[in-house]
Amino acid sequence: MANRCGVFHNGAYYRAARCNRLPRRGVLSIVSKSLRAISILLVAVFLAAAAYDDYASAQQKFNAIESGRVRTGSRVVLTYPELTAWVTREAPVGVRNPRVFANARDLATGTALIDFGKLQRAAGKRPGWLMSKILDGEHPVTVTARIRSGAGRATVDVERVDISGITIDGRTLDFLIENFLLPRYPEAAISRPFELGHGIDRLEVAPSAVSVVMR
Repeated sequence: MANRCGVFHNGAYYRAARCNRLPRRGVLSIVSKSLRAISILLVAVFLAAAAYDDYASAQQKFNAIESGRVRTGSRVVLTYPELTAWVTREAPVGVRNPRVFANARDLATGTALIDFGKLQRAAGKRPGWLMSKILDGEHPVTVTARIRSGAGRATVDVERVDISGITIDGRTLDFLIENFLLPRYPEAAISRPFELGHGIDRLEVAPSAVSVVMR
């Protein structure tokens, strides 16, 4: 005959070396925590797989456009999860957790945590001591831009920038773009038309997705 901690045999009682009397409530707590940890792990794996699939889908569409494999007059639809996954993978050092979406037609918004000091160093530009004190550290940034396109050309007008809750727009934004952004990144096509290339006629930005319309 046995009890929780030992066994009776031939009239003698043999006690277990270790007697672990764990209350039922304690057992349920451990099981619950284990199941919760496994669930979180499975969700994380699922989200990572979904992000990879979105990135692969976006990259496949970009490759098709660039290689000329998209038929004339057709359109390629890019979802915002695809665009966000692609930007996340391709973002430079200093940019974290980007997200792309649109709340209105032709008005795109991007958000991210940006360390401007790391961003400049990654571009080969070392800020001075004073600027590094201002630029270093992650800042929540939101950029809203209006996109106009047609006949193979597009124009991107930045309408508003929010950095750590401070809104920059109007003449102040124009001043920063002209005197700080463009001198450092002259290839940035801001408020001036540029060629879309690859046989693209226009971009249709909508809250549901971005459509690339071919000529």
